[in-house]
Amino acid sequence: MQAHGGAGATSLVETFGGVDVGARWPDPARGEPRRVVLVGRTSARGLQSVSQALGALKEGNAPQGLDLLGVVLVADAPGRLPLSLLRRIRVLRSVARVQRVPWIPAWRTGGRSTSIPRQLAALSRLVGTEPHGEGAAS
Repeated sequence: MQAHGGAGATSLVETFGGVDVGARWPDPARGEPRRVVLVGRTSARGLQSVSQALGALKEGNAPQGLDLLGVVLVADAPGRLPLSLLRRIRVLRSVARVQRVPWIPAWRTGGRSTSIPRQLAALSRLVGTEPHGEGAAS
């Protein structure tokens, strides 16, 4: 998995493998992987950033040859999302495959979760790898 984007990408890469390229696009012409997962928080700013990145892909303002596997939205706080944010997620789902990752308290402090939430099973299928590291199901 080549993660492009915001907060939570590093924790996802530690759990599923791959590379966190930060806020830049990977460049397949330089030998970087073509398969990309956009990662963002479920905050208004995070959803806006994901939307802009999807727009850049659609408009051809990203390196040629990228294969978008989907969008991963990492919960920005525990609890339910406000309706306005859920509506934005619905719009994102109309243009890309979206997986949501629940609030994982250990990730906030840079730790590892003692267990992998069952909601990550769909993400595991999306990126084609099993979770690993502390807390991964064996």
